[in-house]
Amino acid sequence: MNKSLIKFITDFGPLLIFFIFYYKSGNNLRVAIPPLIISTLIAVILVYIIEKKIPYIPLFGAILISIFGGLTLYFNNPVFIYMKPTIINVVFSSTLLISNVFFNKNLLKLFLGSSFQLNDLGWHKLNNRWAYFFIFLALLNEIVWRTQSESIWVNFKVWGILPLTFIFTAFQLPLINKYKI
Repeated sequence: MNKSLIKFITDFGPLLIFFIFYYKSGNNLRVAIPPLIISTLIAVILVYIIEKKIPYIPLFGAILISIFGGLTLYFNNPVFIYMKPTIINVVFSSTLLISNVFFNKNLLKLFLGSSFQLNDLGWHKLNNRWAYFFIFLALLNEIVWRTQSESIWVNFKVWGILPLTFIFTAFQLPLINKYKI
């Protein structure tokens, strides 16, 4: 099995498992969260075994899923799991902006620099665009979970956020091509 397929499975497998348990249980988060936590932790371990390095962003996500999923189960209150995407997006946005402004470190370049080469202005613009996109996603998540039903929010997490992220990424290609070195 090639690395790309394994990466795809470890990225989206836990989400698929969550959906299966959520819908088979009659839309019950209490039933779907434990398999989500377990499958996410297994996915991080698999990535570590395959790549022989710690996958920091998936590890961070797994920790937050475990914490907020655990809080949701412990307090029997879905607000914790609803807020997880908001918190992740705010942390990502803040990290990108603060590291760039206060420490003169472009973390996006650090993470993606081996994938493509841009000049400094290109990295700066791409970093800021992603930071503001994460803020947009955080605000959008807050609006959806506070105004819609749980079922709509669950569907929004995949059928809303994922396509928006793909579309946003595609819109960055002209910038990447313009500032490519």
